Amino acid sequence: MASNKPAPEAVSPFSADTYGGAERSTGEWNPTAESIRPVRGKHRVAKQRGLARSSTVLGVGVIAAVGAGGMATAQDKAPVSISLPDSIVDNLPDAKSLPGVGSLMSDEAEAAPVAAAAPLTTAGLTTAEAEQGADAGEALRARILQQAEQQQASADAEAKAAAEKAAAETAAAEAKKQQDEAEAEAAAKKKAAEEAAKKKAEAERLAKLAASFSLPTSSYTISSTYGQSGAMWSSGQHTGLDFAGSTGAPLKAVHSGTITSAGWSGSYGYRTVLQLDDGTEIWYAHQSSIDVSVGQKVTTGQTIGRMGATGNVTGTHLHLEVRTAGGSAMDPLAWLNSKGLNV
Repeated sequence: MASNKPAPEAVSPFSADTYGGAERSTGEWNPTAESIRPVRGKHRVAKQRGLARSSTVLGVGVIAAVGAGGMATAQDKAPVSISLPDSIVDNLPDAKSLPGVGSLMSDEAEAAPVAAAAPLTTAGLTTAEAEQGADAGEALRARILQQAEQQQASADAEAKAAAEKAAAETAAAEAKKQQDEAEAEAAAKKKAAEEAAKKKAEAERLAKLAASFSLPTSSYTISSTYGQSGAMWSSGQHTGLDFAGSTGAPLKAVHSGTITSAGWSGSYGYRTVLQLDDGTEIWYAHQSSIDVSVGQKVTTGQTIGRMGATGNVTGTHLHLEVRTAGGSAMDPLAWLNSKGLNV
């Protein structure tokens, strides 16, 4: 009879029994389901030939399967030998003749121990799952897949949060840009409105000022301007502004003031001097007649004389001069324009 390593002697129900009051002994042990119970733990495989090696390969496969399922945990069980009757052993093929097995067996070498490389871990399994035996591997696989799904869900959630954050930042930047543009546009409109209001106020000021000032005559042609050079003037330059017109045309006060001089004045002919409240003097020269007297108060637009050609002249015109309170001459055209009058 071929067998693995002999099992330790023990009283077996098949080695001695009593049938009909007589004790019967047998030389062989026929295992049954009742006499052989599955034993968890590490199996020791002895060196043997033939079918014994096949049994060893089978045992190694079982151990590997149990290790893969994370169930090889029983370390406190005694080793048990397994033997088969010679009638069965003789009819089984030699293990070396089996495809893919003979190359793994050697007559001189003992069966190689199982190399359990990085067995699956039972981390995360409950005790009940571990005791389920063959289902433990599937339970572990399901647990790993569940953890992978949770990690993927977490990664998806993080990616979604990052995308939402980026979208929010982009929207905030766009909103700020639009707000800045709106503020800039509002500032430009405000500035334009302020400038328009300023121009309007200036126009109103000039209009009001023009209402209080008046041109010295209403029908005229400018024949000579201030600063013009020529031998006709004793200083070599023209000191006033000439309004050419018709003899007898009325001459008006450009603003309210007091008459400080009225009479003949040499090369100026008949001249009237109107002093304004700020001390500015307005000279009316070459008049044909004078209608006011010294010390008289006049108002804007009041007639003070008539246009003529008296004094040093070449034709009928009004020679108008504007002088400061200190007596310095200035350009009458610029002065009249500063008062809102268009000459």
